Amino acid sequence: MKFMHRHTESHRSDRIGWLRAAVLGANDGIVSTASLLIGVAAANASHASLIVTGMAGLVAGAMSMAAGEYVSVHSQADTEHADLARERAELASNPKAEHRELANIYMQRGVSPELAHQVADQLMAHDALGAHARDELGISEALTAKPLQAALASAASFVVGAALPLAVTLIAPEHSVVPWICGMSLLFLASLGAVAARAGGAKVFVGAWRVTLWGVLAMGITASVGALFGAVV
Repeated sequence: MKFMHRHTESHRSDRIGWLRAAVLGANDGIVSTASLLIGVAAANASHASLIVTGMAGLVAGAMSMAAGEYVSVHSQADTEHADLARERAELASNPKAEHRELANIYMQRGVSPELAHQVADQLMAHDALGAHARDELGISEALTAKPLQAALASAASFVVGAALPLAVTLIAPEHSVVPWICGMSLLFLASLGAVAARAGGAKVFVGAWRVTLWGVLAMGITASVGALFGAVV
């Protein structure tokens, strides 16, 4: 007696929503806070001023990331809901036209006309709106916009990211705080890029290098601005 083994696959597309927000938040937390601290330190600020600046940057950045992410993703969700409402109305008013539209989509993908109409028949009988949402509008459960999830993930990850260079500032010697912040922050960024790449199934080295490069640019430019204004003052 033969047993059929079920083939299972593990995909990462269901992580896209929260992973993007979390990586963005942590990356922004490290880069913006480290750059801010380095810029202020380059302007000859005191160690106490650095700590206050870092704390203010952490709180303000977390709130900004949460608000920005919520508004942005909510706008996407509003668009998706409007498209679904329009599609629902079209299905109610002209189901035959919607059937032809769905069948044409499958034919454009290489399915024979006869089979395309059969597939459209069965999918619309099962879940007409879901079929059109997925194949016509490109809206799926895994990729649908979740504003609150994105906002919370972004804010929490920003706090974690921002806390890293701030912690370095607290424990680093005052006379060498800039090299410490810069070096450790680049290490944090490389680690973040590697972890994010692995979680998303991408190449670890490429992910680490990409994030680190932008961190170097941000910190270098901010340090130059801080040194310039410090010299002017």
